[in-house]
Amino acid sequence: MDFPSIAEAAHFARQIWPAWLMLIFLGIGFYAFRPKNRRHFDDCAQIPFKADGEEPQRHD
Repeated sequence: MDFPSIAEAAHFARQIWPAWLMLIFLGIGFYAFRPKNRRHFDDCAQIPFKADGEEPQRHD
């Protein structure tokens, strides 16, 4: 089996990095905008306004 050289591998990696970045971006967007996570993110947004003694809610 003939493995590609480092230069060939680097050239291939440079060609596909935009696709990997797009997949990562879409994955993060999907995670952030899922309705299941809305309550968690709303609670996290309220952290600066909570009193020091209040415990955060658990979303198991």
